[in-house]
Amino acid sequence: MKRGRTTISRVYRGVATLGVAATLGFVGSTDAQALDQITFSVAGENEGLGDRIRAASLLTAAEAEGRVAAEELLATARAEYRALTGVLYAAGHYSGVVSVRIDGREAAGLSPLKPPARIGTIIVQVDPGPAFVFGTARVAPVAPETEVPASFSSGAPAQSGVIGDAARAAISGWRDQGHPKAGLGGQSVTADHAARTLSADIQIDPGPKLRFGALSIKGNERVRRERVAEIAGYPQGETFDPEALETSAKRLRRTGAFRSVGFTEAETPEGDTLPMALTVVEEKRRRLGVGVELAAQEGVTISGFWMHRNLFRGAERLRVDFELGQIGGQSANGDPTADVALSFRYQRPATFTPDTDAFLEGEIARVDNPEFLSRSVTFGGGVEHISNDVLSGEIGLSYRASRITDTASTRDFEILALPIKATRDTRDVALNATSGTYLQAQVSPFVGISGTENGALLKFDSRAYRGFGADANTVLAGRFQLGALSGPTTANAPPDFLFFAGGGGSVRGQPFQAIGVTDAAGNTTGGRSFVGVQAEVRTKVTDAIGLVGFLDAGYIGAESFYDGSGNWISGAGVGVRYDTPIGPIRVDVGTPLDGGPADASAVQIYIGIGQAF
Repeated sequence: MKRGRTTISRVYRGVATLGVAATLGFVGSTDAQALDQITFSVAGENEGLGDRIRAASLLTAAEAEGRVAAEELLATARAEYRALTGVLYAAGHYSGVVSVRIDGREAAGLSPLKPPARIGTIIVQVDPGPAFVFGTARVAPVAPETEVPASFSSGAPAQSGVIGDAARAAISGWRDQGHPKAGLGGQSVTADHAARTLSADIQIDPGPKLRFGALSIKGNERVRRERVAEIAGYPQGETFDPEALETSAKRLRRTGAFRSVGFTEAETPEGDTLPMALTVVEEKRRRLGVGVELAAQEGVTISGFWMHRNLFRGAERLRVDFELGQIGGQSANGDPTADVALSFRYQRPATFTPDTDAFLEGEIARVDNPEFLSRSVTFGGGVEHISNDVLSGEIGLSYRASRITDTASTRDFEILALPIKATRDTRDVALNATSGTYLQAQVSPFVGISGTENGALLKFDSRAYRGFGADANTVLAGRFQLGALSGPTTANAPPDFLFFAGGGGSVRGQPFQAIGVTDAAGNTTGGRSFVGVQAEVRTKVTDAIGLVGFLDAGYIGAESFYDGSGNWISGAGVGVRYDTPIGPIRVDVGTPLDGGPADASAVQIYIGIGQAF
């Protein structure tokens, strides 16, 4: 590399930031075709730069892959100069010298048309030279509200990648202001070796301000074109905005009907508009899933679902769920138990607005509770609105008829409810979160048509996750739940509207539904208020295996809202997690700590898929 004043052309474009150890030797086989040795040496004491140079070396990559034929090694050695010079530029070294010698001769001087019959030794020597700083650092014009990287400024380390970052930020700023054809207008990048400075002057061409033009759609085979357009909510006629395109793509992806979604801008505007092309690849229409969970007292629960992603060729989703629970479990008196539920949910995207879906849902269920037997039918519908990537809400209307049989009587209930739900989910991975939070609040005012009074059912669920370390190998996880029933008393309320605590869903270590409340006749029923607290420490011991320690507590009270007059129970234990592509396999072993039945087993075991929360 010549020293003096050097004009550097397009150094900001994607130079690799990789690297070499200072003086390392690599010995190959003595095969007639093989390479004997590659030796690296990097002058100076910058070990980090040496590592980056070695990682970027094309020769070490060729040796690792067994590409050691003489003609191929020569071609690789001749390309090594550019690769390592790029690393030096990226680190702000513009006076560096790279030497690649093959059996004592500089590779750049060897003819690729007459390669040596065999290559024995390659010596790579790198002298990085001094680090440069920016002299002039200018990019213009810049759109309002554009944030150019602070590292692109006079006196800052002159890393070539920073120049590219500044140019991309300026172009992105103009695109955000409605100029989709913004690009590089010109550039001047000059290194002053005597002053050890790099001057960069980047000119941006904003291009015209344009509006979204006509949209063409291709790739859809089963989903109707007009439905693709409705779901996307493409803002034709509005000022160009890259964020609006990404929003349209997200709407299509969240239907589950498309494997990939991409927008392509036309090369040439049409007047003051820019036509766009939307290309989609459809997902398989049907999906089937199964799950199994085991708890010591509740027995085995088998669940499954079948889903159709494009029922009427409009990306409508129909999901049917089946659950058979408490297989092998026992009620309080020792009788066998069994829960059965069959439910469906039909969802039509972009029904009223691109972000508002309509849904219908229903369920037929039989719940064999230790205190009662419930048979119910529920049907309803409503709308769901997705505000953004993390926030959604829904409101609906549902009718529920149930027949409850307990030791005293058989009662029939009919209820008309207005369920309202809001969810905020920032978790990184739903089944195995290491960061973020999950908040869901539900309130269901209801009218008692028969069997009970008017009232409202409230449920709140919050979860938080915090990972530690570079790979979040240790995670602290916490969960807080609330439940409340207002209106009917415990005697008049539908028993399956009341709360119990204990078991895998609330307090591990305690028996299933270990506590409720005792009525005037001495019978145990559910309570009208519930508080649940769970805490876990999750630690990875290998890439696939993790250990968990947990502490759970739960409260049940007869009052509508917590006032401390009820009872608390708690449990603790340890668990093992084994990661699989469908989520971690969970095994927890818990024991009671405080409260609960006097004759409770000292050990409760829970097995399932996914974290406990």
